[in-house]
Amino acid sequence: MSKRRLRPRLGLVAALAVAGAVVGPVSAHAAGTQSAGAQSVRADFNGDGYADLAVAASWGKVGGHARAGYVSVVYGSRKGLDTSHRQVISQNTAGIPGTAETQDFFGSGLALGDLDGDGYADLVVGAGGEDVGAVQNAGTLTVVWGGKSGLSGGKVVATGVAGDRVDPSHPAVGDFDGDGHLDVAMTTRLLKGPFTRTTGAAHSGGLSFDLDYATDDVAAGDVDHDGITDLVGLVHYDGEDGEPELYSVSYLHGTKQGFDAPVILKKADGSRVPGGSSLGIGDVNKDGYADLVIGRPLDGSGETQADPDRIGGQVGVLYGSAAGPDTSRTTVIDQNTAGVPGTSEFGDGFGWGISVADVNGDGYADVAAGSPNEGIGKVASAGAVTVLRGGKGGLTGAGAVSFNQNTAGVPGTAEQNDFFGSHTALVDTNNDGRADLYVGAPGENTFDGAAWAFRSTAVGPTASGAVSFGPVALGAPVADANFGDDFAR
Repeated sequence: MSKRRLRPRLGLVAALAVAGAVVGPVSAHAAGTQSAGAQSVRADFNGDGYADLAVAASWGKVGGHARAGYVSVVYGSRKGLDTSHRQVISQNTAGIPGTAETQDFFGSGLALGDLDGDGYADLVVGAGGEDVGAVQNAGTLTVVWGGKSGLSGGKVVATGVAGDRVDPSHPAVGDFDGDGHLDVAMTTRLLKGPFTRTTGAAHSGGLSFDLDYATDDVAAGDVDHDGITDLVGLVHYDGEDGEPELYSVSYLHGTKQGFDAPVILKKADGSRVPGGSSLGIGDVNKDGYADLVIGRPLDGSGETQADPDRIGGQVGVLYGSAAGPDTSRTTVIDQNTAGVPGTSEFGDGFGWGISVADVNGDGYADVAAGSPNEGIGKVASAGAVTVLRGGKGGLTGAGAVSFNQNTAGVPGTAEQNDFFGSHTALVDTNNDGRADLYVGAPGENTFDGAAWAFRSTAVGPTASGAVSFGPVALGAPVADANFGDDFAR
């Protein structure tokens, strides 16, 4: 296996919106602020009432072309995911625009939402390496349309040009102006709904979180509870001439007139709220306002000198209010926090792959956080995932649980550079009011990749009955696919 250490760009891949259990043949090694119920409906591509799974493998080989990329879709059922009811979508699939080419990275960013308003969820797929004419790596964003028979056909809705490439790695879906039509935001573009299958977006325009900053992650949610979706970006400044990197949080308030100007969030003393590399939004204290959950997996979040308080990574919460993010109310949790399994160690990467939803049906959103560089025993970068509990006082370490591939009941074995936990998803797909846990390990089987499903109970996710599945089980291309690298929100 490669000995590379996980970095932000490792995750060029996938998306997931999933059912509560997996049925059909599986193998251990074959490898938003919405309510859990709303997420399930949003992820239902064929309208049968069960959420479906879309896993991108943007490094997958298609038609002999390395890293052309594909998306595997598995449909939900009364018993959970049915691996016999599946499809593989690439740019060589009939009805999908484009042609599979080397390093297109089709699947390098995914999102879900009913963009054309027909009652079926559509799949938004990025291809960050797509060349457009003579413009290399111009990038495209394609919508694959949902329908009674599932996903079929597609429309390119954004195309990069010279000097203005499309970065589709973090698409976010929401109604950002309250007009009743879903919109799609990327790091530099905003596509306004409604969408149609013939013309795509009603309007396309530019978007900026901060002109001087690169954007690391994007998430959408109603932070101020005014009925209009807001947009949040984690941004960073690389620094020049020996200056330290600066990681910050940019907030775009959604209004009926569109977004207000971006605001870099600051504390009362004028210092910037520390950003990070992974972002989720959900109501962890059940006060009606969506909260920002920020994963800071990099030791010191990129500063020249690592902050001792951030060794191993951390998860920070910035609570929502009627005025937007309340910078005076924060929570910080790491592996040294009481109740959290493990110990903070340099390079663990605690805080990758943040996802937010209610795992036990108590009405409080909970948080899944990966630590893909976590050593299990003497096995380096095998990886783990931790679920933190929400409550009246906010996010807490009390009641936290952690899983890795050596946990009893979990399929597989912890191996070097599996990167288990690099991405997670929390989605309720069997309508029991509890979001189940899904975990990606893109390094499994020398970067063929795999995903794990943990069902949730009244006390949260359990390893009992956990299953693992990957491209072999789904009839998808296998070698170096990085299957399970990301999960849709």
